[in-house]
Amino acid sequence: QVQLVESGGGLVQAGGSLRLSCAASGIIFSIRAMGWYRQVPGKQRELVATITSGGSTNYADSVKGRFTISRDNAKNTVYLQMNSLKPEDTAVYYCNVRARASWGREYDYWGQGTQVTVSS
Repeated sequence: QVQLVESGGGLVQAGGSLRLSCAASGIIFSIRAMGWYRQVPGKQRELVATITSGGSTNYADSVKGRFTISRDNAKNTVYLQMNSLKPEDTAVYYCNVRARASWGREYDYWGQGTQVTVSS
């Protein structure tokens, strides 16, 4: 059974920091990338940051220089360090794992989401 367990969300004042964690278990395919997405009511889910198994990272322009993604491959865990938070960062943050089967098909797995609220 695949599980993505997220933690670290909460309420913080503007300018503050939070660190999100997501531990994946039960994935039998090769993990290609892990990442974080976020969603606010009425809007589409958007990419925040991703990191490949080789360590290559990709960030949304809105978080570059403020957020840092990292991962522990041995623990199948991905982290998102969020600094200089802004009210517009308020959203539900979802962990994502993309894995590839031996026959080439890729699968996306999602966490349950963790709320991040930044007060002004």
